Amino acid sequence: MEADWEVELGPDAPVLDALWSGWVDLRANPERLAEVAEAAHFPPLGAALLALNSANSPLWTAKCDLWHLRPAPDSAKPDPDDAADFDPDELDADPAETAFALACYLDCLPRAGTVFPTLATAESWARTAVTHLRAAHLRCCRADLVLRRAVATNADGLGITTYLTACGPTEAPARQNLAQALAAFVQAALTLQ
Repeated sequence: MEADWEVELGPDAPVLDALWSGWVDLRANPERLAEVAEAAHFPPLGAALLALNSANSPLWTAKCDLWHLRPAPDSAKPDPDDAADFDPDELDADPAETAFALACYLDCLPRAGTVFPTLATAESWARTAVTHLRAAHLRCCRADLVLRRAVATNADGLGITTYLTACGPTEAPARQNLAQALAAFVQAALTLQ
């Protein structure tokens, strides 16, 4: 599986607001998964949310989303201003496997301490997770872990937004590839106790 990580900090960088007004606490109330619309649209995302918020997970999630993508025109690199484009080369995909694509993200924070307290701690976690993800024998999908500032109640530190992208020749294989990418991320996360 293609995977990488990066740091996105600075005055104009997004901040992960862990306890935003629409947050559903799946740690305390897993039965509230039905309130997460994205999980209803894509059940493997719901399964990942439940696993990442379970008692044996080192993480918890604050937010997620799911959307469709399109290949960058004429094999050109994606326009950085158009988040709906993707580069098939970054998914280890043949041209015939890129007709349909979708992506999701999960805002993840550590269960211990509510946020990663230092950049070194978050970076270490991301590096190890990426190593696990790269070992997964999956094509047509990619994971990008973005370390960014996070706030949760009185805690201020870092969180990780995990972007997962997958493609396929039709919708069904693309959805299956994204489900496998989600499962690989969950497996990596649960391994990193």
